[in-house]
Amino acid sequence: MKLIKNSLEAPRSLQQSDLEAVKQALHVATVPSSVVCREVEKKSVLEFCKACIEQEKAGSIYVCGCPGTGKTLSINKVKEQLLSWSKEVGLQPLESLAINCTSLTNTSEVFSKILGKLNSSKKRKGCLTPLQHLQDLFSQRSSSNSGKMLLIVIDEMDYLITKDRAVLHDLFMLTTFPFSRFILIGIANAIDLADRFLQRLKSLNCKPFVVTFCAYSKDQIVEILEQRLMNLGCNVFQPLALEYCARKVAAASGDMRKVLDACRTAIEVLETELRDSSTKEQPNCVTFDHMDVALSKAFKSPKVDIIQSLPQHQQLNKSYLETCKTVHVPAVGSLEFTDMCSVLSDQGLIKLGPSKQDRLKRVTLQIDILDISFAFKDIRFFKNFLED
Repeated sequence: MKLIKNSLEAPRSLQQSDLEAVKQALHVATVPSSVVCREVEKKSVLEFCKACIEQEKAGSIYVCGCPGTGKTLSINKVKEQLLSWSKEVGLQPLESLAINCTSLTNTSEVFSKILGKLNSSKKRKGCLTPLQHLQDLFSQRSSSNSGKMLLIVIDEMDYLITKDRAVLHDLFMLTTFPFSRFILIGIANAIDLADRFLQRLKSLNCKPFVVTFCAYSKDQIVEILEQRLMNLGCNVFQPLALEYCARKVAAASGDMRKVLDACRTAIEVLETELRDSSTKEQPNCVTFDHMDVALSKAFKSPKVDIIQSLPQHQQLNKSYLETCKTVHVPAVGSLEFTDMCSVLSDQGLIKLGPSKQDRLKRVTLQIDILDISFAFKDIRFFKNFLED
């Protein structure tokens, strides 16, 4: 790959301005000129939206995937393409509305936002809610909904999940009204939201078109890094450091935001080393060791700290007596073992189910197994159990 191949060349001495430029390019808020490794997903959304616009009919899309998989970034690029395309082909100008549900004071406020964007000239009845106003507006032809299309992008849609699921249901149902002229794109992390929370929509022929964003692979992560760094004119990372970062994050989550944060942290580790170094031979790029420090920080959650600080007997969590017997570790009594489980539960590491008898309580792990592996990676005693 181009970035890694160029990185093998003898790098010139790095300047602080070089490091700042790279950190800026790798900032999660920096929008790249193009979105790579999401061509298929973008094409699916784009073609669906174009069909709706050409036919002047409403439609809905549910975009889902784990955090850091490029969902919002890709949809924003699609929105730009749609706005340009509608002008090029001579259609009525496409209007757009973006709503981030984390900014809403309550879930039903989403309807107020949509109603405000439509700015209907129709006199509103004071007794109606914003949702009812929208339902009334889309039930009959008016000047405000004659042909003009509106693209509504609702990010963090998970926040609209209520106990009765009414808000989500009513939101998607708006696209079924006879004079509805908007395309709804909902973005959320829950991959099965459409099936778990919107089953009623399927029976009403209103189930949204689902586009799933899978976690990034190692090669995709490297390609994205290459795209962000290709025009900077300096090689800041050793090839091995970048590949290590890509491989580590791809194996854990595929979260590109974690990759960007780790790379920026690795540069900061290098900067600290350069400031503190008193020798003439200073490192001139981010090495494997710098990246290892950065990744340790990126993957070390408060839960990891809790695990690492626990006494050994509290860290053994499954098949306790058998494990102790296998490794010749004296086992504690049942009462003390129950107390240790209670401590783990209080720390939020496990959940103890209801039961009058302690030995019958169901024990559920409350943290990511990767956090446990990371906490024990340097302790051979526990590492061997995890590998077994």
